[in-house]
Amino acid sequence: MSAAPENAAGPDAAGDLPLIFSKFETELQVRPDDIDMYRHVHSSRYMDYVLAARFDQMERCYGMSMAEFQQLGYGWFMVGTQMRFREALGLGERFLVRTWIEKFTPIGLRVQFEIERKTDGRRCCDGWFDYVMVSLETAKAVRIPDFIRAKYSI
Repeated sequence: MSAAPENAAGPDAAGDLPLIFSKFETELQVRPDDIDMYRHVHSSRYMDYVLAARFDQMERCYGMSMAEFQQLGYGWFMVGTQMRFREALGLGERFLVRTWIEKFTPIGLRVQFEIERKTDGRRCCDGWFDYVMVSLETAKAVRIPDFIRAKYSI
């Protein structure tokens, strides 16, 4: 698990000035329970892989774990996703999940991702997830506080 030196460009919260956001990587491995009846990773597991990578990267790379969000009374609700499946992963294969923030909105953000097979660097899946910050007390969307936006704008 390491921070990749690559950067991604996206608009700022106002939507006008481009910002550069860091890409981070997490290495994972296909487990037996990830395999479907067609002997490759089931499509739903790719979502699990991205969520596991983001959980790791929130703490390790951004310096603010999901537990810290919860202690502050915040959480992230997924409101949309798009995934493109390109090549199947098989049992035991190691792969990299690379993620980065594409853009912020006043109440959320879009996370882009790529999943690549480690042995040959082939892209297996890519896409995006849209998240909205919510108050855990009300389960309603809230504006992203400036200190959180700053922490995630690296």
